[in-house]
Amino acid sequence: MSQAMRILVALIAGLVIGIAAAALAPGAVPQAIAVAEPIGAAWLAGLQMTIVPLVIALLVVGVAATAEAARAGRIAGMTLAISFGFLWCSALAAAVLTPLFLDLAPLPAASAEALRTALAGTAKISSDVPTLADFFSSIVPTNVIAAAANNAFLSLIVFTLVFAFAITRIEPARRVLLTGVFEALKDTMLVVINWVLWLAPIGVLALAFTVGAKTGTAAFGALVHYILVVSAVGVVIWAAAYPLALIGGRVKLGAFARASLASQAVAISTESSLASLPAMLKGAERLGIPTSTSGVVLPLAVAVFRSTGPAMNLAVAIYVANWFGVPLTAGSLAAGIAVAALTSLGSVSLPGQISYISSIAPIAITMGVPIAPLGLLVAVETIPDIIRTLGNVTNDLALTATVAARSGVAPRDAGDAILEE
Repeated sequence: MSQAMRILVALIAGLVIGIAAAALAPGAVPQAIAVAEPIGAAWLAGLQMTIVPLVIALLVVGVAATAEAARAGRIAGMTLAISFGFLWCSALAAAVLTPLFLDLAPLPAASAEALRTALAGTAKISSDVPTLADFFSSIVPTNVIAAAANNAFLSLIVFTLVFAFAITRIEPARRVLLTGVFEALKDTMLVVINWVLWLAPIGVLALAFTVGAKTGTAAFGALVHYILVVSAVGVVIWAAAYPLALIGGRVKLGAFARASLASQAVAISTESSLASLPAMLKGAERLGIPTSTSGVVLPLAVAVFRSTGPAMNLAVAIYVANWFGVPLTAGSLAAGIAVAALTSLGSVSLPGQISYISSIAPIAITMGVPIAPLGLLVAVETIPDIIRTLGNVTNDLALTATVAARSGVAPRDAGDAILEE
């Protein structure tokens, strides 16, 4: 059984056992919760302890890899420039769309209140929701050690990015040495977080039992609502690939849709952009894009262009904020957008559960949103993750068409796939 399935089974089992205990033996529930709640809290603390060093190491390694790729030539540089612009737009879209979707289809007030009560023992809500002035004043840290200690992720990320880009400017031998240190730190933290995730069924079972015992069947409806809202944000980013291909790549929509079908089928079955790479290369060939271009753009896009990441990660944080009644100020949204876009630079080739925690927790903490619900929500990430992968591979192909068109290398003999000038 896969790790994702083990966590999902633990979630369902915990909710069912909690609901059954509340119905059949209500007198024993308080004592059971008194045992389960600290177990869930300890597991969440284990996840949280890895976040700061993991994010720092991923960003340094990611920037080093990106800088190296940018030196590869004009096509690589254009790929990175378009990718980073799209990632910021992706985060901005979530800041607009998620509150809109929550207004159109709100989480029932009774369910939200029941869930808040159920997680009251583990979910710590910050009283310091950042204002717009706080956002601007906190961008540059005065003390990076204090920023790390206080989970001030925006200023910590800014310092890490400056530090990482500075590494790319030093003497090559020292650059390799220092990058190797952060590579080793990254690998070590991945081992630690894999240990913590190996214990996830225990932690999720404990959290789910507490929620099930306190909320009953309301928890199931709330989880379905979460899946639909976050997936809807991802679908919008996925759909953005088609106008990108049409306008940026000058590819006819029908031709682009046919060319992307095979990679989308692989994405659904594997939930992996990397596994979809051969199908994406074949799709690019159908669009008449030479391998000299697609062979550079697509591997680079798979590595750095997680198009749905900023949007769906920020959507989760906004959803939890709505769930727990955390106000969304202009400052908190601006900080969330910045952290969502910047942390995507360090999301290279991470397993789903690790990237979920390492990408969303910094956003939530920066916005003053509790991260305890992530321990439950990670268990139902399978459907949103399929949407993430579909959006990523489709946008990767649209990006390739755009770079090819803007580079002037796409041939004009690709049947009726290419729009006339």
